[in-house]
Amino acid sequence: MSLETFEMLIDGAWVGASDGRTFESLDPASNAPWALIPEATEADVDAAVQAAHRAQTRGPWAEMTPSARGKCLARLGDLLAANSEALGRVETRDTGKMFKETAWQAKYIADYFHFFAGAADKISGETLPIDKPDMFVFTDREPLGVVAAVIPWNSQMFLSAVKIAPALAAGNTIVLKASEEASTPLLAFGKLVAEAGIPDGVVNIVTGHGEPCGRALTSHPLVARVAFTGGPKAAAQVVRNTANNFAAVSLELGGKSPFIVFDDANLESAVNGSVAGIFGASGQSCVAGSRLFLQEGIADRFVDAMTRTAQGIRIGDPMAEETEMGPLCTAAQVSHIRQQVDRALEQGASLITGGHQPEGLGPQFFEPTIIEAPDPSLDIVDTELFGPVLTVQRFRDEEEALALANQSEHGLAAGIFTRDSARSLRMAKRIRAGIVWVNTYRAISPIAAFGGEKMSGYGREAGFQAMYDFTRPKTVWMNLSDEPLSSPFQPR
Repeated sequence: MSLETFEMLIDGAWVGASDGRTFESLDPASNAPWALIPEATEADVDAAVQAAHRAQTRGPWAEMTPSARGKCLARLGDLLAANSEALGRVETRDTGKMFKETAWQAKYIADYFHFFAGAADKISGETLPIDKPDMFVFTDREPLGVVAAVIPWNSQMFLSAVKIAPALAAGNTIVLKASEEASTPLLAFGKLVAEAGIPDGVVNIVTGHGEPCGRALTSHPLVARVAFTGGPKAAAQVVRNTANNFAAVSLELGGKSPFIVFDDANLESAVNGSVAGIFGASGQSCVAGSRLFLQEGIADRFVDAMTRTAQGIRIGDPMAEETEMGPLCTAAQVSHIRQQVDRALEQGASLITGGHQPEGLGPQFFEPTIIEAPDPSLDIVDTELFGPVLTVQRFRDEEEALALANQSEHGLAAGIFTRDSARSLRMAKRIRAGIVWVNTYRAISPIAAFGGEKMSGYGREAGFQAMYDFTRPKTVWMNLSDEPLSSPFQPR
């Protein structure tokens, strides 16, 4: 079977790796290779960064007004919306995510580009009421320069939008490294960049593995900022790499999010929220509500309802309209999940439903799985699986729920379901997570910042402040007096 061949975007040109090397990308639904991706060399990465540096320091982009940059972003948003189905098909083919989700997400993230398009000319400095006479002092904000953005395979359109849109709005240029697990969606996105009127070199997309591609990019001396989404192990290496260039860093590293349901909650709403939070996207979401905490009074009813729903989920072809859950992206995920589930059962957990690969489907499918884990110290409780596996624990009161929720090295997101508004505010204030949803889950917006704490990383994406984070302030002092400056030395 012939494979589709893709190329990288460097300085406005579509190119292969300089040494001609490629690697295969697998279709998770069929477990068969379908595309050839360039394996970028250090020289390719350097060419991309040099192109971004030229575009940021001279040429059309450097001379554009903020309003003109905003118009480019608005056109890119329009193109994303118009091409959302085509982008969704490519992403589904390469990642196994549901086409309904990938097409919707590609269309929705147009809103992020539209938001930052409107914000591009809203960056401003301030005048300072300085404590010295005859001095006028003000601040200006300048772009950082070249931004290196490392994008994982899941939610690629969203995770690239929250980096590209604010970075470009602030006047930076960018080099994106696509995930080696599923590179093609970002390469398809790159086709829209020139069409939107964005000059050559402003957006560059390279493909390859962590070594040498990721290392060469994040340690490059011309890179001023690294925006990374991925796992803690790779993030630690990124931080070490930036010791060479002192680049600013933001990290979004996933989580093991608590989903807390009190006995006064609307149970139908809470069950639906939990199902979406853990089984949506086959559990392949950094904010997956994978730790379910149930107050004792409603625990049995809730588990029964969740189990019925999980057992009725239709698993199959991610392109099919009737399918509700597709495959996992990689074979390594399936292997990791099976090991963790088996280990949990050996340690005393109970399997409520699922726990196996469904018959008649490919090796990268896994059943929606619910595990009762009464001991919070079990490995599976705080190990991110990135799949459709939910652990259930019970609690007596608010203090115990809070203690269980915070008993994690992660801190990205949390969900709280209760009709008691005072309780929800108390819990939201005390839970250690960057995002807290109350009586809802997985809601996002370009207006709202996104990010975590602890081992879930640091820095924020989306929201107006994110754009400011891609700038640096400059302080300008102006002496308004006509009098000459006094000499610091006595005249002779």
